[in-house]
Amino acid sequence: MRKTADVIDLIGYRLGHYGQWRNRLMLAIQEYQKWYERQTDEDATYELRLHELIESLRTDKLTLAVVGEFSRGKTELINALFFADYNRRLLPSTPGRTTMCPTEIRYDDHLDPCVRLLPIETRKSALTINEHKKNAVNWTKLPLNLDSADEMAETLLNTMSTKSIPNRQARELGLYRDDIVGQTVPIDGNIEIPVWRHAIINYPHPLLKQGLAILDTPGLNALGSEPELTLNMLPEAHAILFVLAADTGVTKTDLQVWRNHVCIATRNSRSRLVSLNKIDTFWDDLLSDAEVKNYVNKQMEETERLLDVQKNSIFAVSAQKGLVGKIKKDNALIERSGLKELEEKLSKDIVAYKQQFLRDKVVNNIGTVVESSRHELNALVTDKRRELHEIRELRGKSEDIVGENIKQIKKQQKAFQKQVQNFMVTRKLLTEQLRHMMGRLSMKRFDALLIDTRDSMRGSWTTQGLRRSISRFFAETKFTLTLVERESDNICNMVDKIYDRFHTECGLPKARPVKFTVSPFIRQFQRLHQDAEAFRDSPTMVMLEQHFVIKRFFMSMAVSARTIFTDCRTAARNWGKAVLRPIKRLIEEHQKTIIRRMENLEKLQHSHESLEARLAETAAQLQELMDSVVLIEKILDMIYNEDETLQQLPSGTNPACG
Repeated sequence: MRKTADVIDLIGYRLGHYGQWRNRLMLAIQEYQKWYERQTDEDATYELRLHELIESLRTDKLTLAVVGEFSRGKTELINALFFADYNRRLLPSTPGRTTMCPTEIRYDDHLDPCVRLLPIETRKSALTINEHKKNAVNWTKLPLNLDSADEMAETLLNTMSTKSIPNRQARELGLYRDDIVGQTVPIDGNIEIPVWRHAIINYPHPLLKQGLAILDTPGLNALGSEPELTLNMLPEAHAILFVLAADTGVTKTDLQVWRNHVCIATRNSRSRLVSLNKIDTFWDDLLSDAEVKNYVNKQMEETERLLDVQKNSIFAVSAQKGLVGKIKKDNALIERSGLKELEEKLSKDIVAYKQQFLRDKVVNNIGTVVESSRHELNALVTDKRRELHEIRELRGKSEDIVGENIKQIKKQQKAFQKQVQNFMVTRKLLTEQLRHMMGRLSMKRFDALLIDTRDSMRGSWTTQGLRRSISRFFAETKFTLTLVERESDNICNMVDKIYDRFHTECGLPKARPVKFTVSPFIRQFQRLHQDAEAFRDSPTMVMLEQHFVIKRFFMSMAVSARTIFTDCRTAARNWGKAVLRPIKRLIEEHQKTIIRRMENLEKLQHSHESLEARLAETAAQLQELMDSVVLIEKILDMIYNEDETLQQLPSGTNPACG
């Protein structure tokens, strides 16, 4: 199979570097996991969480969603950008044919090359598409013959299949309402609908193997009738490419898709790009290049005004001519098609946005625990250095001085034990407060709130009623999370006072507990709230069977809300275990240090050789702690610092001709 060099140079290059960064991050977390396992055998749950995080990094996908109305050339653009390898169209995009169901193009090495198709009848169930993905039973699987482009193309045509059914059945599927003014029914009473609800193409293309995944969406009706697309799938994409036709510009329905779906799904404008496709319709032998350029610029300016986007986010292209240029190796045609600039933008922005997304995920999962480990290790290093210094100072001391030191250590030990007893009392109180805080994050309570919201929505057919139900749900959730943060601050302050007391009265190294914040999760809930409000107010809520759309709308919102709440609960639980761990370790190590100091002095009374052995042993322990500090700093650096190589192209790269 021949590679399309210009795509590989741009998107493939940065995807490759992104993959290397992700693998380094994954290896660093694996090292941390091994280190953590050596430190304690108390927390198998957290070790499992680390394992799940590593596995999610291994299977990580970088998703680009391509969105637009019917006949805008979305599928042809996908062919031109990513799949010109077969010297023909991989995905069907000929005139008269259009994508009828959301189609994911990705690669999973656990599956053979195939097309998986979810029947439209599954819309009757309460399961979301993501829930269906976990169970293969309802999917139709068609193998892809990679050795025959014709057979592959024939198989892929299934994603465009439609069928005619009675309008009663269409209504049951939520695809038709007979009370809409102006909506007509054919004489035979039948409605044409898609055969499939969702399609997944598993294809071993080099870019897909590197982790790229593409979501090809159908037009407005399908987007509206599947709220999961707007509330779950599109927001999960790391970039959205909105496709318009240059000859028509921004139509009324284009504007609906943009406002009601693209803008809802992407609050970050950096992840939102616009492709003004089919500029070849302006190419005319009777027009000069300057006149053609002028027409295109006018459409771009109008697009900029209507969509309220920056001009550098709009790309005028001809997908069809770009595909032809790549197949024929016509660099001039590729250049004129405008694909080069779009590929450069995609390859840079989508990778950078994905890297930030993945970094946030890792921080939310293990950030507080790793930070806590750093504080703990730094304090232990300080304590160990002090012990090493004390051993060195004992060299050559007289028996009287040694005896006096023993008395001082016994006195310190007695005071320390008193503080430990006080700590055990305080620890019980802290544990109880942590338990109370986690009770606010009970999944049982959250699910009860979801059920109450669902019942309220069922009884609220008016827009105003739905608004009240949705607003109350998010208001109660935000109130709960605010209380959680307030309680976590109180716990943090108590732990800080414990550190201060041990530092002042017992000389333990000073450390600060890592704070827990719910802000990232509140922001996610706020975004979901905005998405839900915008979708509720969209025209699609009145175009289809209302009770059906509301049911699907609630399920999609509930799945997203539950995921955010679960992530918040996990982060809070991890923080709760981490916030007490450093002081617990410091107390344990300080107790051991006191015992070792006594042993050092007692051995000094008998032999200086044993003291030298203890000196070597303590120095080795200090080095081991310092090595652990290096490891922790390494993973924190991997989590928080940008990899600038992801933004660079190799010297000498020629995107146009590869």
